[in-house]
Order: sequence, then structure tokens, then C-alpha cells
Amino acid sequence: MSVRTRIAALAQWVVLGTTVGLLCGVASAVFLRLLESATAAREANDAFVWALPVAGLVIGWIYERWGGSVRAGSNLVIDAIHDEGPEIPLRMAPMVLVGTVLTHLFGGSAGREGTAVQMGASLADALCRRLGVSRLVRRQLLAAGVAGGFGSVFGTPIAGAVFGLEFVVLGRMEYDALVPSLVASVVGDMTTRALGIVHTAYPAVARVELTPSLLVRWHVFAVAIAATSVLFIEAVHFLKHGGERLLPRLALRMGAGGLAIVALWRLFGTSQYLGLGVPTIVRAFTDATMPPWTFAAKLLFTAVTLGAGFLGGEVTPLFFVGAALGNALARPLGIPLDLAAGVGLAAVFAAAANAPLSLSIMAAELLGTAVFPHVVIVCTIAYLLSGHRSIYPRQRLVGGKAGGRLSHPVALGDLDEEGGADPLRTLEEWSPRTASLAAPRSSRPGRRRRRRGAR
Repeated sequence: MSVRTRIAALAQWVVLGTTVGLLCGVASAVFLRLLESATAAREANDAFVWALPVAGLVIGWIYERWGGSVRAGSNLVIDAIHDEGPEIPLRMAPMVLVGTVLTHLFGGSAGREGTAVQMGASLADALCRRLGVSRLVRRQLLAAGVAGGFGSVFGTPIAGAVFGLEFVVLGRMEYDALVPSLVASVVGDMTTRALGIVHTAYPAVARVELTPSLLVRWHVFAVAIAATSVLFIEAVHFLKHGGERLLPRLALRMGAGGLAIVALWRLFGTSQYLGLGVPTIVRAFTDATMPPWTFAAKLLFTAVTLGAGFLGGEVTPLFFVGAALGNALARPLGIPLDLAAGVGLAAVFAAAANAPLSLSIMAAELLGTAVFPHVVIVCTIAYLLSGHRSIYPRQRLVGGKAGGRLSHPVALGDLDEEGGADPLRTLEEWSPRTASLAAPRSSRPGRRRRRRGAR
């Protein structure tokens, strides 16, 4: 490739990435303003929480009537990026924005990254249709939309860029979209800040030397992180699939989920597990008296909310779960409280989303570079131990976490159906199944017999 060609390619990606970043930044700014207002209104009047079941019925009815493919959420984005289709409707952006704001207004325990990612990808795909770009360019701009949404909604542009490359395929970075993703994430973050958005200021973590003794303790810490991530993933999937069997109508499932959240809210007697829970995240860095079960309570509230179908995301609730879990583990493991909370904050979502690199970078952007070596170690170990499962069932698997390759990518949700998501199963036990997993279902004679024999 000549110098002129490389310059032309760079100029194209700067222009397109900047355009996507501006769209994502404006969308994130509007979203964060509305989310801030909704949270303030709910915190000022707890009576709003009683209306969550009604809100669930309304949101569910709207999605049933007009949602269509939009109901797949972030999984639709992954399919669009990986398989060069299907089209992401532009209506996804306003629908997920309004649905998420209503979820938070009435007390659902959800996050915001799912909304930002879906808005960014929806806007990027609309731009692709307007410009009539090729399939390859569309794929790259969709990754840029994910990066721009993620980076701008959290104020972490470098982590956003890496997340846009990392979350589609487990264990493989999509480097062909690196430049537009980086440009979109940086421009998106700058745009959001220019529009007056001030992101949460998390405590800076003090520098701690990495010693052999601390390294051993981080391994124990990572086991707890991985177990918590697996518990969250399985709980959400169990509640979602169980709810679909019992209540096929989305509106009824969301109404029932709203009733369950109201019941939990009254049972626990506190509102700290509703919404994002940012004050508790910050508190986890300094409060040595925080109850050790705080993380489990937030995990329960979030699993019920998302399992029922409410809108939002997982990042901030899992920040809460991870920071609170780190707070609980700091004392018995003899790890400084702020460091344990900071590492836990990033590591639970890193394992749940199979994104250890982007979340390690995110921790450094939010908490300072002193946390970086510690969080990389824990995120990597927890990622390996969590097995072939994800909060994004359409995330693609191209090879086992311990090595080996599939003949072609397989969605993790499809792999789960084959029983391949056991976190204790080694790659050697798993890899002989890859040939049958990569083949069409109709070409797998005796599948039931093999599965019965495996038991």
C-alpha cells in the first residue's frame, strides 16, 4: 500500500469516525441528562417505585407492537457486525433511550452501556445507509458506533475504542475497525463533555507494589470474581428463559418483573439497590463497615430487572457488584480497601462480557494508572475461569479460552444449548465437540444419544 493510499484511508476514517462520534456524543449527552433527571425525581419521591409494574406493562407493550428486531438489543448489534446483516432500525435509538429512562425513573436496577451501544450502532447504521457504503465499511462503522456510545457515556474514550473491537468476538480483536473506533470514541467523549456532561469522579487508587504474596491473593480474589460473574449470567438467562415459558407476552413478563422488584425493595427496606447505585459504588472505596452481602443484593435486583426485559445495561450495576464484592474481600485477604474495590469494579463486568482488556483500560482511565497491573491480572484470570458464557449470547466464539480453534465462529448462545459452557470443563474435554458444533444441526446424527451418554 502506497503512502498516498494510506493517507487517503486515514482521512476517510477520520471523517467518518468523527461523524459517528458526533452523533454518539450528542445522543449520550441527551441520554445522560434525561437519566440524571429521572434518577433525581425517583430519589426525591419513593412513590415512583410503586409504578414500576405499570411501567413494565407499558414498555413491554410498546416493544411488542413496534419493537420487532429491536427487542434483540445488543445481540442484534453483534449479529449485524459479525454477519453483515441484519439492518439495525433507526428507531432503536429513541426506543431504547425512552425505555431505559423509564426503567430508571421507576426504580429498575439497570445500567446504561447497553443503551449507549445500541444508540451508537443504530445511528452509525443509519449513516451507512445514507452514504451507501460497502459491507466492509458498514461493519467497521458499526464497531465505531459501539465504541463511540460506550466511550462517551462513561467518559472513557480509550476503553470505548477497545470495547468496540473486543466485545463482538470472544478472544479476538477486530483491528480493521481500530482507527474509526478510536476516532469515534474520542470525538464522542469530547462532544458529550462539551455539552456540559460531568461524569462521576471515582476515587484514585493508591499505588501498591505487586508482590508474590499479593499475586497469590489476587488469584483467590479472581476466583470469587469469576464465580460472581457466572452466577449473574446464569441468573439472568434463567429468569429470562423461565419467564418466556411461563409468560410468553413481554408486557406481562415485565409487569411481573416490576412486581418482583417492588417486593424486593420493600423486603430490603432501602432504595440503594435501585437504579445505577453510583453512591454505593463510591462508598465501597472507603467504608470498611459495608455489609458483606451488599454485592449479592445488587446482583439479585439487577438479574430480576434485566431478566424480566427492562431496558438499560449491565456495566454500572456490575460496577456496584464488583466494588462491593471487592470491599467484602479486602479485609479477609489483606488487600487495601480502595484497591480491592477498584479491581472488583472492573473485573466482574470484564468476566461477564469477555472484555478483559477494555475493562482493564477503563479502570485505569477511571481510577488512575496505579490500578492497572492489578486489574489486568484479575480480569484475565476471571475471564478464563468464567468459561464460554456471556451476558451477550450472540457473542461469537472462534476458539477456546485455553487454546484451540473452531472451524468457524459459533454464537455462545448456541454453544450453551450444546452444554459447552461448563466453566470447569477443560479445552481438551471440550475441543472434540467442536466439529459437531460447527456443523448444521441437521448434520449431527445421534446428537441426543451422545448428550445422554455424556451425562
